[in-house]
Amino acid sequence: MAAQNLTPHRRRYRDIVEVIGNTPLVELPSVSPKPGVRVWAKLESQNPTGSVKDRVARSLILDAEEKGAISKGQTVLEPTSGNTGISLAAIASKRGYKLRVVMPDNVTPERTQLLEMYGAEIVYSPGNQGSNGAVAMALELAEADSDLYMPYQYGNQANPDAHYNGTALEILEELDGQVNAFVAGLGTGGTLMGNGRRLKEELGDAVKIVAAEPMQGEPVQGLRSLDDGFIPPIIDLSVLDRKIMVTNRDAIIWTRKLLDEEQLFAGVSSGAIARVAHRIASEMDEGNVVFLVADDGWKYLSSGIYTKPVDEIANLDSTVWW
Repeated sequence: MAAQNLTPHRRRYRDIVEVIGNTPLVELPSVSPKPGVRVWAKLESQNPTGSVKDRVARSLILDAEEKGAISKGQTVLEPTSGNTGISLAAIASKRGYKLRVVMPDNVTPERTQLLEMYGAEIVYSPGNQGSNGAVAMALELAEADSDLYMPYQYGNQANPDAHYNGTALEILEELDGQVNAFVAGLGTGGTLMGNGRRLKEELGDAVKIVAAEPMQGEPVQGLRSLDDGFIPPIIDLSVLDRKIMVTNRDAIIWTRKLLDEEQLFAGVSSGAIARVAHRIASEMDEGNVVFLVADDGWKYLSSGIYTKPVDEIANLDSTVWW
């Protein structure tokens, strides 16, 4: 069946920022265990810098401008494990700001190169502390220099608002309001909170909001275990119907499955989320399950997760994932 455009989209834009959003929703039959259940992937990798964080970065910067919290030439500071920093670097540069990111020192080289390409200054935090260490260092830097502006995606309502006013509305339109479950990874919480609130407002208990959460100590890139000691302030656990734990191995196997069976080149967090979407679909007799593909695989090629044996990758340390 030919693809349908539910809403006519413009093909001409004033700048790259306008291109963000209206990402494709694609059915993935191999992820569904039952004929009556359809599993759909929201391809956020189709945003300009390749990830869902383009939505968030745009929302953070525009919100700061509307509030008068930032001025041209000022330096934006933000902790990141990669995608948010890359998105902020592109948008900040376009709108006349500098960017300084705090990032674990064991990230893949692709992310470092992309940040430098967009003109960001990088401050490294200890890799063994993961994203929590980057957050702590960034907060210290912001406290010490009042000239810096830190959007702080972990505690800024503009993060979930990007999804409340964007992603969720697209999904509702694309599926004519027939959404039975929405699955996303537990990271900053913005994706789950924004989509979850909007979908619940529109559909009530007919839709289930499900988080894919890594088991404590499992280094699944882009996701976090709340048991590791830091709960982002924007997270309201009452929005979630369920949290389902995933392992490092789950994420790798399903990332490879998406590539091998659907030719979908996705980042490793998407593999973890697909695993949870499959589980939710297996518990249903009919309906639509939507899961979010946060980014593509280009930033992770050097990790070897797409070519090396699964057991070899699963036993590597967190250098692969941050």
